Amino acid sequence: MPRIEDNARDEHFWQAIAERYDLAPGPINLENGYFGRMTRDVAQDYQRNIDFINRNNSVPVRQHFDTTQGLEIRDSLAGLLGVAPAGLALTFCASDGLQSLIRNYNGLQTGDQLLISDLEYHSVEYAMRGVARQRGLEIIEISHTHPATFESLVASYRQAFERNPRIKLMALTHVTHRTGLVMPVEAIVAAAKEHGVDVILDGAHALGQIELDLPALGVAFAGFNLHKWIGAPLTLGLMYIDPQRLGDIDPDMGNERYPEPDVRNRAVYGTVNIPAWLTLTKVLQEHHEMGGARGKGARLNYLRNLWVSEARKIEGIEVLVNDDPRLYCAITSLRFTHVQDQQPMVDRLLKDYNLFTVARNGSACGSCIRVTVGFATTLDDINQLVRALRELSQAHT
Repeated sequence: MPRIEDNARDEHFWQAIAERYDLAPGPINLENGYFGRMTRDVAQDYQRNIDFINRNNSVPVRQHFDTTQGLEIRDSLAGLLGVAPAGLALTFCASDGLQSLIRNYNGLQTGDQLLISDLEYHSVEYAMRGVARQRGLEIIEISHTHPATFESLVASYRQAFERNPRIKLMALTHVTHRTGLVMPVEAIVAAAKEHGVDVILDGAHALGQIELDLPALGVAFAGFNLHKWIGAPLTLGLMYIDPQRLGDIDPDMGNERYPEPDVRNRAVYGTVNIPAWLTLTKVLQEHHEMGGARGKGARLNYLRNLWVSEARKIEGIEVLVNDDPRLYCAITSLRFTHVQDQQPMVDRLLKDYNLFTVARNGSACGSCIRVTVGFATTLDDINQLVRALRELSQAHT
Protein backbone atom coordinates (compact mmCIF):
# COMPACT_ATOMS: atom_id res chain seq x y z
CA MET A 1 0.00 0.00 0.00
CA PRO A 2 1.79 3.21 -1.10
CA ARG A 3 2.10 6.08 1.33
CA ILE A 4 -0.13 9.07 0.67
CA GLU A 5 3.00 11.20 0.19
CA ASP A 6 4.32 8.81 -2.48
CA ASN A 7 0.96 8.61 -4.23
CA ALA A 8 0.92 12.42 -4.53
CA ARG A 9 3.90 12.09 -6.90
CA ASP A 10 2.47 9.19 -8.90
CA GLU A 11 1.88 10.87 -12.26
CA HIS A 12 0.39 7.70 -13.73
CA PHE A 13 -2.30 7.63 -11.02
CA TRP A 14 -3.10 11.34 -11.30
CA GLN A 15 -3.09 11.27 -15.10
CA ALA A 16 -5.83 8.66 -14.84
CA ILE A 17 -7.69 10.96 -12.46
CA ALA A 18 -7.24 13.93 -14.83
CA GLU A 19 -8.72 11.88 -17.65
CA ARG A 20 -11.99 11.68 -15.69
CA TYR A 21 -12.57 15.38 -16.42
CA ASP A 22 -13.76 16.87 -19.69
CA LEU A 23 -11.74 20.04 -20.32
CA ALA A 24 -12.67 22.68 -22.84
CA PRO A 25 -9.89 24.14 -25.02
CA GLY A 26 -8.63 27.46 -23.78
CA PRO A 27 -6.42 28.92 -21.06
CA ILE A 28 -4.59 26.78 -18.51
CA ASN A 29 -6.82 27.06 -15.47
CA LEU A 30 -4.90 27.99 -12.33
CA GLU A 31 -8.03 29.37 -10.66
CA ASN A 32 -9.48 26.11 -9.36
CA GLY A 33 -10.49 27.66 -6.03
CA TYR A 34 -13.70 29.31 -7.28
CA PHE A 35 -15.49 26.00 -7.70
CA GLY A 36 -14.39 22.53 -8.71
CA ARG A 37 -15.10 20.58 -11.84
CA MET A 38 -17.32 17.54 -11.74
CA THR A 39 -15.83 14.44 -13.28
CA ARG A 40 -17.41 13.14 -16.45
CA ASP A 41 -19.19 10.36 -14.55
CA VAL A 42 -20.50 12.76 -11.90
CA ALA A 43 -21.76 15.17 -14.56
CA GLN A 44 -23.54 12.33 -16.33
CA ASP A 45 -25.07 11.11 -13.07
CA TYR A 46 -26.20 14.66 -12.33
CA GLN A 47 -27.86 14.89 -15.74
CA ARG A 48 -29.63 11.57 -15.15
CA ASN A 49 -30.93 12.86 -11.82
CA ILE A 50 -32.11 16.10 -13.44
CA ASP A 51 -34.00 14.08 -16.05
CA PHE A 52 -35.41 11.74 -13.39
CA ILE A 53 -36.77 14.53 -11.19
CA ASN A 54 -38.01 16.46 -14.21
CA ARG A 55 -39.95 13.44 -15.47
CA ASN A 56 -41.34 12.40 -12.10
CA ASN A 57 -41.66 15.81 -10.48
CA SER A 58 -42.73 15.79 -6.83
CA VAL A 59 -43.68 12.11 -6.50
CA PRO A 60 -40.24 10.66 -5.66
CA VAL A 61 -39.33 13.81 -3.75
CA ARG A 62 -42.34 13.61 -1.43
CA GLN A 63 -42.19 9.83 -1.13
CA HIS A 64 -38.44 9.31 -0.77
CA PHE A 65 -36.15 12.35 -0.69
CA ASP A 66 -38.08 14.30 1.95
CA THR A 67 -38.54 11.25 4.16
CA THR A 68 -35.44 9.07 3.84
CA GLN A 69 -32.99 9.91 1.05
CA GLY A 70 -32.15 13.37 2.34
CA LEU A 71 -31.30 11.97 5.76
CA GLU A 72 -29.27 9.12 4.26
CA ILE A 73 -27.24 11.62 2.26
CA ARG A 74 -26.71 13.72 5.37
CA ASP A 75 -25.54 10.62 7.26
CA SER A 76 -22.94 9.89 4.58
CA LEU A 77 -21.63 13.47 4.76
CA ALA A 78 -21.18 13.42 8.54
CA GLY A 79 -18.11 11.22 8.19
CA LEU A 80 -16.30 13.96 6.24
CA LEU A 81 -16.37 16.11 9.37
CA GLY A 82 -16.21 13.52 12.12
CA VAL A 83 -19.57 14.62 13.54
CA ALA A 84 -22.98 13.17 14.30
CA PRO A 85 -25.49 13.64 11.45
CA ALA A 86 -27.83 15.44 13.85
CA GLY A 87 -25.46 18.42 13.75
CA LEU A 88 -25.71 18.94 9.98
CA ALA A 89 -28.15 20.86 7.82
CA LEU A 90 -28.10 21.06 4.03
CA THR A 91 -27.52 24.53 2.58
CA PHE A 92 -26.99 26.11 -0.82
CA CYS A 93 -23.37 27.05 -0.09
CA ALA A 94 -21.00 27.90 2.75
CA SER A 95 -22.01 31.58 2.76
CA ASP A 96 -25.65 30.58 3.10
CA GLY A 97 -24.96 28.61 6.27
CA LEU A 98 -22.45 31.04 7.72
CA GLN A 99 -24.78 34.01 7.36
CA SER A 100 -27.55 32.05 9.04
CA LEU A 101 -25.25 31.20 11.95
CA ILE A 102 -24.15 34.83 12.32
CA ARG A 103 -27.57 36.45 12.19
CA ASN A 104 -29.21 33.84 14.42
CA TYR A 105 -26.55 33.60 17.12
CA ASN A 106 -28.48 34.69 20.21
CA GLY A 107 -25.72 35.21 22.76
CA LEU A 108 -25.11 38.91 22.04
CA GLN A 109 -26.09 42.03 23.95
CA THR A 110 -25.73 45.71 23.13
CA GLY A 111 -22.12 46.78 23.62
CA ASP A 112 -20.61 43.34 22.92
CA GLN A 113 -17.80 43.05 20.39
CA LEU A 114 -17.44 40.93 17.25
CA LEU A 115 -14.01 39.96 15.91
CA ILE A 116 -13.03 39.64 12.25
CA SER A 117 -9.74 39.79 10.37
CA ASP A 118 -8.62 41.22 7.04
CA LEU A 119 -8.86 37.73 5.52
CA GLU A 120 -12.55 36.95 5.97
CA TYR A 121 -14.71 36.22 2.96
CA HIS A 122 -16.91 39.14 1.88
CA SER A 123 -20.23 37.52 2.78
CA VAL A 124 -18.97 36.73 6.30
CA GLU A 125 -17.57 40.22 6.82
CA TYR A 126 -20.80 41.81 5.58
CA ALA A 127 -22.89 39.65 7.89
CA MET A 128 -20.78 40.46 10.94
CA ARG A 129 -20.89 44.19 10.20
CA GLY A 130 -24.61 44.04 9.50
CA VAL A 131 -25.37 42.31 12.80
CA ALA A 132 -23.19 44.85 14.61
CA ARG A 133 -25.18 47.75 13.14
CA GLN A 134 -28.53 46.15 13.93
CA ARG A 135 -27.74 45.22 17.52
CA GLY A 136 -25.49 48.02 18.69
CA LEU A 137 -22.29 45.95 18.70
CA GLU A 138 -18.68 46.94 18.04
CA ILE A 139 -16.55 45.41 15.30
CA ILE A 140 -12.93 44.65 16.15
CA GLU A 141 -10.80 43.94 13.09
CA ILE A 142 -7.25 42.63 13.14
CA SER A 143 -4.77 42.42 10.26
CA HIS A 144 -2.28 39.61 9.71
CA THR A 145 1.31 40.12 8.64
CA HIS A 146 2.58 38.27 5.57
CA PRO A 147 4.06 35.79 5.48
CA ALA A 148 2.53 34.87 8.84
CA THR A 149 3.82 32.15 11.13
CA PHE A 150 1.86 29.65 13.19
CA GLU A 151 2.93 31.47 16.35
CA SER A 152 2.16 34.96 15.04
CA LEU A 153 -1.34 33.98 14.01
CA VAL A 154 -2.22 32.51 17.39
CA ALA A 155 -0.59 35.46 19.16
CA SER A 156 -2.59 37.98 17.12
CA TYR A 157 -5.84 36.46 18.34
CA ARG A 158 -4.66 36.15 21.93
CA GLN A 159 -3.74 39.83 21.91
CA ALA A 160 -7.13 40.75 20.46
CA PHE A 161 -8.92 38.82 23.22
CA GLU A 162 -6.80 40.41 25.95
CA ARG A 163 -7.21 43.94 24.62
CA ASN A 164 -10.94 43.61 23.92
CA PRO A 165 -12.58 41.69 26.77
CA ARG A 166 -16.08 42.31 25.39
CA ILE A 167 -15.52 40.09 22.33
CA LYS A 168 -18.22 37.41 22.37
CA LEU A 169 -18.21 36.07 18.82
CA MET A 170 -15.60 35.83 16.07
CA ALA A 171 -15.36 34.65 12.50
CA LEU A 172 -12.44 32.42 11.58
CA THR A 173 -11.63 31.45 8.00
CA HIS A 174 -9.93 28.06 7.82
CA VAL A 175 -8.43 28.58 4.33
CA THR A 176 -8.35 32.24 3.37
CA HIS A 177 -9.66 32.96 -0.12
CA ARG A 178 -7.32 35.89 -0.73
CA THR A 179 -3.90 34.39 -0.03
CA GLY A 180 -4.51 30.70 0.67
CA LEU A 181 -3.17 30.90 4.22
CA VAL A 182 -4.39 28.00 6.36
CA MET A 183 -5.25 29.14 9.86
CA PRO A 184 -4.21 27.11 12.94
CA VAL A 185 -7.83 26.51 13.84
CA GLU A 186 -7.40 24.23 16.84
CA ALA A 187 -5.00 26.59 18.63
CA ILE A 188 -7.08 29.70 17.87
CA VAL A 189 -10.33 28.06 18.96
CA ALA A 190 -8.68 26.94 22.21
CA ALA A 191 -7.50 30.49 22.88
CA ALA A 192 -10.97 31.83 22.11
CA LYS A 193 -12.57 29.42 24.58
CA GLU A 194 -10.20 30.58 27.32
CA HIS A 195 -11.68 34.07 26.88
CA GLY A 196 -15.30 33.01 26.50
CA VAL A 197 -15.42 33.73 22.77
CA ASP A 198 -17.49 31.62 20.37
CA VAL A 199 -16.08 30.86 16.92
CA ILE A 200 -17.95 30.52 13.62
CA LEU A 201 -15.66 28.65 11.24
CA ASP A 202 -15.69 29.36 7.51
CA GLY A 203 -14.62 26.04 6.01
CA ALA A 204 -15.58 26.88 2.42
CA HIS A 205 -12.13 26.13 0.95
CA ALA A 206 -11.10 23.49 3.49
CA LEU A 207 -13.53 20.62 3.04
CA GLY A 208 -12.11 18.06 0.64
CA GLN A 209 -8.46 19.08 0.74
CA ILE A 210 -7.88 19.16 4.52
CA GLU A 211 -8.83 16.29 6.83
CA LEU A 212 -11.39 17.59 9.29
CA ASP A 213 -12.44 16.44 12.76
CA LEU A 214 -14.59 19.25 14.08
CA PRO A 215 -14.92 17.92 17.66
CA ALA A 216 -11.12 17.58 17.86
CA LEU A 217 -10.75 21.14 16.58
CA GLY A 218 -13.22 22.34 19.21
CA VAL A 219 -15.50 23.86 16.56
CA ALA A 220 -19.19 24.28 17.48
CA PHE A 221 -20.42 26.32 14.47
CA ALA A 222 -19.27 26.05 10.84
CA GLY A 223 -20.23 26.30 7.17
CA PHE A 224 -18.81 24.37 4.20
CA ASN A 225 -19.01 24.01 0.42
CA LEU A 226 -19.33 20.70 -1.37
CA HIS A 227 -18.74 22.19 -4.84
CA LYS A 228 -15.06 23.05 -4.40
CA TRP A 229 -12.75 20.16 -3.44
CA ILE A 230 -15.39 17.48 -2.89
CA GLY A 231 -16.37 17.71 -6.57
CA ALA A 232 -20.14 18.08 -6.27
CA PRO A 233 -22.46 20.13 -8.48
CA LEU A 234 -22.89 23.80 -7.65
CA THR A 235 -25.41 24.93 -5.00
CA LEU A 236 -24.42 22.38 -2.35
CA GLY A 237 -23.22 23.25 1.14
CA LEU A 238 -23.38 22.21 4.77
CA MET A 239 -23.99 24.01 8.04
CA TYR A 240 -22.79 22.45 11.30
CA ILE A 241 -23.97 23.16 14.82
CA ASP A 242 -22.74 21.09 17.74
CA PRO A 243 -26.00 19.46 18.97
CA GLN A 244 -25.16 20.55 22.52
CA ARG A 245 -25.05 24.17 21.31
CA LEU A 246 -28.20 24.13 19.19
CA GLY A 247 -30.00 26.43 21.62
CA ASP A 248 -27.46 29.19 20.94
CA ILE A 249 -28.65 29.52 17.33
CA ASP A 250 -32.26 30.57 16.77
CA PRO A 251 -34.33 29.01 13.96
CA ASP A 252 -33.73 31.02 10.80
CA MET A 253 -36.56 33.54 10.31
CA GLY A 254 -38.64 31.58 12.79
CA ASN A 255 -38.41 28.40 10.69
CA GLU A 256 -40.72 25.72 12.10
CA ARG A 257 -40.55 23.19 9.27
CA TYR A 258 -39.27 20.46 11.59
CA PRO A 259 -40.23 19.71 15.21
CA GLU A 260 -37.79 21.22 17.66
CA PRO A 261 -35.04 20.59 18.45
CA ASP A 262 -33.77 20.14 14.88
CA VAL A 263 -30.70 21.72 13.31
CA ARG A 264 -32.48 21.88 9.94
CA ASN A 265 -34.65 24.72 11.22
CA ARG A 266 -31.46 26.84 11.45
CA ALA A 267 -30.97 26.64 7.69
CA VAL A 268 -32.72 28.85 5.17
CA TYR A 269 -36.13 27.42 4.30
CA GLY A 270 -36.52 26.54 0.64
CA THR A 271 -36.48 23.82 -1.99
CA VAL A 272 -32.97 22.49 -2.48
CA ASN A 273 -31.39 21.34 -5.74
CA ILE A 274 -32.63 17.78 -5.38
CA PRO A 275 -30.86 16.32 -8.46
CA ALA A 276 -27.57 17.72 -7.15
CA TRP A 277 -28.11 16.15 -3.73
CA LEU A 278 -28.97 12.80 -5.33
CA THR A 279 -25.65 12.97 -7.18
CA LEU A 280 -23.68 13.02 -3.94
CA THR A 281 -23.55 9.23 -3.70
CA LYS A 282 -21.43 9.17 -6.86
CA VAL A 283 -19.47 12.24 -5.76
CA LEU A 284 -18.46 10.71 -2.43
CA GLN A 285 -17.53 7.43 -4.09
CA GLU A 286 -15.08 9.24 -6.37
CA HIS A 287 -13.83 11.44 -3.53
CA HIS A 288 -12.76 8.33 -1.63
CA GLU A 289 -11.29 6.71 -4.75
CA MET A 290 -9.01 9.74 -5.07
CA GLY A 291 -7.78 9.25 -1.52
CA GLY A 292 -10.26 11.44 0.32
CA ALA A 293 -9.14 14.75 1.77
CA ARG A 294 -5.78 13.33 2.79
CA GLY A 295 -4.93 12.02 -0.67
CA LYS A 296 -6.30 15.03 -2.51
CA GLY A 297 -4.59 17.45 -0.16
CA ALA A 298 -1.24 15.71 -0.55
CA ARG A 299 -1.45 15.93 -4.34
CA LEU A 300 -2.50 19.57 -4.34
CA ASN A 301 0.23 20.50 -1.86
CA TYR A 302 2.81 18.68 -3.98
CA LEU A 303 1.82 20.66 -7.07
CA ARG A 304 1.74 23.88 -5.07
CA ASN A 305 5.26 23.27 -3.75
CA LEU A 306 6.61 22.63 -7.24
CA TRP A 307 5.88 26.16 -8.39
CA VAL A 308 6.37 27.90 -5.04
CA SER A 309 9.87 26.45 -4.55
CA GLU A 310 10.91 27.92 -7.90
CA ALA A 311 9.06 31.21 -7.44
CA ARG A 312 10.96 31.88 -4.20
CA LYS A 313 14.20 31.91 -6.20
CA ILE A 314 12.96 34.61 -8.58
CA GLU A 315 13.96 38.18 -7.83
CA GLY A 316 10.92 40.44 -7.88
CA ILE A 317 8.43 37.73 -6.83
CA GLU A 318 7.03 37.56 -3.31
CA VAL A 319 5.10 34.48 -2.17
CA LEU A 320 2.63 35.45 0.53
CA VAL A 321 2.21 32.16 2.37
CA ASN A 322 4.74 30.52 4.68
CA ASP A 323 6.12 27.08 3.75
CA ASP A 324 5.18 25.68 7.14
CA PRO A 325 3.09 22.64 6.03
CA ARG A 326 0.49 23.52 8.66
CA LEU A 327 -0.21 26.84 6.91
CA TYR A 328 -0.60 26.13 3.18
CA CYS A 329 -2.81 24.21 0.78
CA ALA A 330 -3.70 24.23 -2.94
CA ILE A 331 -4.20 28.01 -2.92
CA THR A 332 -1.16 30.26 -2.64
CA SER A 333 -0.87 33.91 -3.64
CA LEU A 334 2.10 35.87 -4.93
CA ARG A 335 2.84 39.34 -6.14
CA PHE A 336 5.27 41.07 -8.46
CA THR A 337 7.08 43.48 -6.19
CA HIS A 338 7.60 46.14 -8.86
CA VAL A 339 3.87 46.95 -9.14
CA GLN A 340 1.17 47.79 -6.61
CA ASP A 341 -1.89 46.67 -8.59
CA GLN A 342 -1.48 43.04 -9.66
CA GLN A 343 -4.36 43.00 -12.17
CA PRO A 344 -2.15 44.07 -15.10
CA MET A 345 0.14 41.12 -14.32
CA VAL A 346 -2.85 38.79 -14.23
CA ASP A 347 -3.72 40.13 -17.68
CA ARG A 348 -0.15 39.51 -18.89
CA LEU A 349 -0.17 35.95 -17.58
CA LEU A 350 -3.29 35.27 -19.61
CA LYS A 351 -2.41 37.20 -22.77
CA ASP A 352 1.23 36.18 -23.07
CA TYR A 353 1.32 32.76 -21.42
CA ASN A 354 -2.25 31.42 -21.61
CA LEU A 355 -2.41 31.15 -17.80
CA PHE A 356 -5.70 31.96 -16.09
CA THR A 357 -5.28 33.32 -12.55
CA VAL A 358 -7.18 35.89 -10.49
CA ALA A 359 -6.23 39.06 -8.62
CA ARG A 360 -7.32 39.41 -5.01
CA ASN A 361 -7.53 42.58 -2.94
CA GLY A 362 -8.67 43.50 0.54
CA SER A 363 -6.04 41.98 2.80
CA ALA A 364 -3.42 44.01 4.64
CA CYS A 365 -0.74 42.68 2.30
CA GLY A 366 -2.39 44.49 -0.61
CA SER A 367 -3.12 43.31 -4.14
CA CYS A 368 -1.98 39.80 -4.97
CA ILE A 369 -2.37 37.03 -7.55
CA ARG A 370 -4.09 33.85 -6.44
CA VAL A 371 -2.78 30.65 -7.98
CA THR A 372 -4.80 27.51 -7.34
CA VAL A 373 -3.76 24.16 -8.76
CA GLY A 374 -6.34 21.44 -9.35
CA PHE A 375 -6.69 17.74 -10.05
CA ALA A 376 -6.27 18.23 -13.79
CA THR A 377 -3.16 20.44 -13.38
CA THR A 378 -0.14 18.91 -15.12
CA LEU A 379 3.58 19.26 -14.60
CA ASP A 380 3.73 21.09 -17.92
CA ASP A 381 1.23 23.61 -16.53
CA ILE A 382 3.48 24.17 -13.52
CA ASN A 383 6.53 24.63 -15.75
CA GLN A 384 4.63 27.16 -17.87
CA LEU A 385 3.76 29.16 -14.75
CA VAL A 386 7.35 29.16 -13.49
CA ARG A 387 8.64 30.26 -16.92
CA ALA A 388 6.07 33.07 -17.03
CA LEU A 389 6.96 34.33 -13.55
CA ARG A 390 10.64 34.26 -14.36
CA GLU A 391 10.31 36.09 -17.68
CA LEU A 392 7.81 38.69 -16.47
CA SER A 393 9.94 39.43 -13.43
CA GLN A 394 13.18 39.68 -15.43
CA ALA A 395 11.54 42.21 -17.73
CA HIS A 396 11.39 44.63 -14.77
CA THR A 397 14.72 43.98 -13.02
